[in-house]
Amino acid sequence: MSGMRRTVWGILAALIMVLAAGCSFATKDPDYTPPAPLPPLEQLEQVPVTEQSSLAAGEDVTAFVTADRNIVCAMTSSRGGHLNLPYEANSYSDAANNKFAVVPVVHCELAVYSKPDVDDITDDCAGTGLGYLGGTVLLSPDKAVYGSCRSGVTQMESELGPKGSHAGPISKLRELADGQNIERNGLRCSAYNGGVACGNVSGGVAFFVKRQGYQLISDGGKTVRGTLKDPA
Repeated sequence: MSGMRRTVWGILAALIMVLAAGCSFATKDPDYTPPAPLPPLEQLEQVPVTEQSSLAAGEDVTAFVTADRNIVCAMTSSRGGHLNLPYEANSYSDAANNKFAVVPVVHCELAVYSKPDVDDITDDCAGTGLGYLGGTVLLSPDKAVYGSCRSGVTQMESELGPKGSHAGPISKLRELADGQNIERNGLRCSAYNGGVACGNVSGGVAFFVKRQGYQLISDGGKTVRGTLKDPA
């Protein structure tokens, strides 16, 4: 009987050795360097488009926040410079705007952001006393602009900025996971590399924005402006 037990234990020991030999253990390679992030237009072109229905924020708007809750974007429309935003009061629906063409746009706001580069300040605010501030970016089919004339905080800063309430319409939006692309009306957005890239791929126009800075891309990627010289 004791001999049989020794045989059984021997078989079990052999099986354990076989299983152990078949296991692999990952070890960190000290010489491994992760590949550099793709340029924004390449990221938008190469990453498959994700189903966007869960990100709908109304019939005419697709909106999302990033995983770190630093960026909110609305893939929406503009009429005469008025934006249809689901989380900020606006005059987009005023009857006086019906005479203007509807233009597809993407508008993003940041909770923490960098100042605009002096060369990217596109408006003197017409003597209104408003400041040209960072924290917003707007993409239309033919250009991307960082910053705007405004006073006070944006809805994103109010909710999720350093002194934010962490409650409000933006806090209820769905998250666009890192590495996902969505598309609406010919414009595409991707959350990656700690920020968001949005662009008109066929038109060669895009932006990339994150808390550390931004890029404005045109001419199919040949012209890059902003405080970030590369997407890393």
